[in-house]
Amino acid sequence: MLKFNRWICSALLAAVTVAPVLAGTKDATDAKAAETNANPAAQPAPAAAANPNLTPAGNTNVTALLGVLVMKGVLDPSEANSIRNAAPEAELQLLVEALARKGVVSASDLAAVATPAASAQPAAKPAPVPASTPAQAAAPPKPPAPTVVAAIAPLRVLPIDPPIKDGLKAAFQMGPVKMTPYGFLKATGVYDTSNPNGDDMPFPGLFLATPQLTSTGPTKDPNFHLKARSSRIGVNFEWPDISSKLTFTGRLEGDFEGNFTEVDNRDVSSIRSSQFSIRQAWGRLDYAASEKTDIYLEFGQDWTLFGSSVLPNLMETTALGYWYGDVYERSPQFQIGWVQKLGGDRNFKFAPTFGIMMPSSSQIEKLGSLGLAGQLAQAEREGADSGRPEVEARVALQFQLDKAPAVAPAQIIFSGVQGRREAIVPTAAYGNLCTTNPSYCAAFPNGFTTSSQIWGGQVAVQLPTRWFTLVASAYRGGDLRFFFGGQVNSYTTDTAGLTNIQGPFSTLDGGCYVAAGCALLGTNASGQVVVAPEKPIHAFGGFVNLGLPLSRWFKADPKGHNAGWQLYLHMGKDQVASTDMPEKRPEFLAGGILAPLPLRMGKLVAATLYYKVNPYVTFGFEQSIYATRLDANYPVPGLNQYTIAGQPSNEWQDHRTEFGPIFTF
Repeated sequence: MLKFNRWICSALLAAVTVAPVLAGTKDATDAKAAETNANPAAQPAPAAAANPNLTPAGNTNVTALLGVLVMKGVLDPSEANSIRNAAPEAELQLLVEALARKGVVSASDLAAVATPAASAQPAAKPAPVPASTPAQAAAPPKPPAPTVVAAIAPLRVLPIDPPIKDGLKAAFQMGPVKMTPYGFLKATGVYDTSNPNGDDMPFPGLFLATPQLTSTGPTKDPNFHLKARSSRIGVNFEWPDISSKLTFTGRLEGDFEGNFTEVDNRDVSSIRSSQFSIRQAWGRLDYAASEKTDIYLEFGQDWTLFGSSVLPNLMETTALGYWYGDVYERSPQFQIGWVQKLGGDRNFKFAPTFGIMMPSSSQIEKLGSLGLAGQLAQAEREGADSGRPEVEARVALQFQLDKAPAVAPAQIIFSGVQGRREAIVPTAAYGNLCTTNPSYCAAFPNGFTTSSQIWGGQVAVQLPTRWFTLVASAYRGGDLRFFFGGQVNSYTTDTAGLTNIQGPFSTLDGGCYVAAGCALLGTNASGQVVVAPEKPIHAFGGFVNLGLPLSRWFKADPKGHNAGWQLYLHMGKDQVASTDMPEKRPEFLAGGILAPLPLRMGKLVAATLYYKVNPYVTFGFEQSIYATRLDANYPVPGLNQYTIAGQPSNEWQDHRTEFGPIFTF
């Protein structure tokens, strides 16, 4: 170990010493620094701009050293990538700090490195270029080419590794704030063998666009779409701070998948005029409590802790497997988290996180052009009317499962959510109740409220290896509609044991609708007037997504055009618990009260092939089958089976083909 430490110190000494030697004289740089100190308002030029020779020399030494340290297991690939992607002038400092945190080099070692570097004599000025010879800028040396095709890295919208201070390689600055844009342009052609709703994305087998809920008409209703609204753009931010322990970062991201524009001057062309909408908008503060502990706070709109930690890799992103086994959302939130490095030869990290979210029950029964009333409805009000936030938490364990080169670390994740929706019934909704049943008005003279719980639990894994990457999720909960679970169902009203039921009553959010409960009053066995309880509809499901790095299998040249072949195989399912189906709960239909929707199960099978021409351009092809199965025992005639092209069937299927390029920047 002592010998290795000396080797590290020698390498650091070389990196520190070579850069100023190759940089030439420091006179111009020192003059510029003096000018900046004298005038703080002046904006200092980046080191690379002041002296283009400085960055290439530093990058080459640090990059080579990073490769050796990863091979020897001193740094894991994610740490090396974070240092490599940092601003050129910060790379060496970040490497030294990382080695010091790991105990590879001590304070005395660093002092030994710093002493000769400080006493190094400045290099002689280069000879002037003869007038007859045209000056040529030296081409910056290229970073070492990869020696192996990278394994498949899982999608991680909630990463564990904290950001590195001054680690954002800024594309431009606005004052002292660093900013780097990113995103992609995506255009795809889509063919659906059956799409009665006419959407350019998959939707559960609930044919809301037709007069009957379960008929496709005389054909299966095939559709063809071309769309570009999946294109996305975002900006990463970093703000400066004088403390070495505080790091401030943020992100603003949006796309055009959200909605179409509904105004008179655009109605005729609304299908190509979708609006830009926010996906993420958050700021984050990280505090390095110690070399191994990071505590952070985040404020804004981000992915939810429940469900979103693991996502499948599918080409279709407008509806990323929702209601077919993938639960996720993005929501306004306040979040606090903690990342603890546990160390070991697998580089274990433990990350618990807690957050309060915007409470949302996501009812969508008000369909059509209802303007603001249709937007608010139960989707917004019943969560906010509970007067309390939604609570979410997750615990993640990260470790290096496969130590082969270019393999991302694995994660095991547990997450959960708990919330409440609440509906308010004013006395104005009573109508003539006080005349026909005065005891009911006497029991609730000022109106009443009714509510139900929202809850869910998830266990998930992301297991990257050199041969494959397995991502899997399993969940169970109640009223998961906001998270795209439960087959579009939310809650029902339980009238078991009640007599003389009165209602339904209109609530401040608009009343009761299909696939929802209703505000009701009734008399219990003791003769008391009570509010009929509302209960969540329970659901369970999950998915398995298997990524196969074909190019790595066949040992393709990582520098060639065949290095970007990847194949993904996917299966997912979302199902309503049988105990909540109407045949198990006959009271749902008593007195004309609406039952849960007849949708029993949603299934998805998909295969996605990607060909990455280069790091910026990818072509994708996806073949999938989306299927919805009805409850064969549903007690309402006409709603227990489909009519597909005139033929009865218990299951609706859409065989979907999607193809197109993705241009990343």
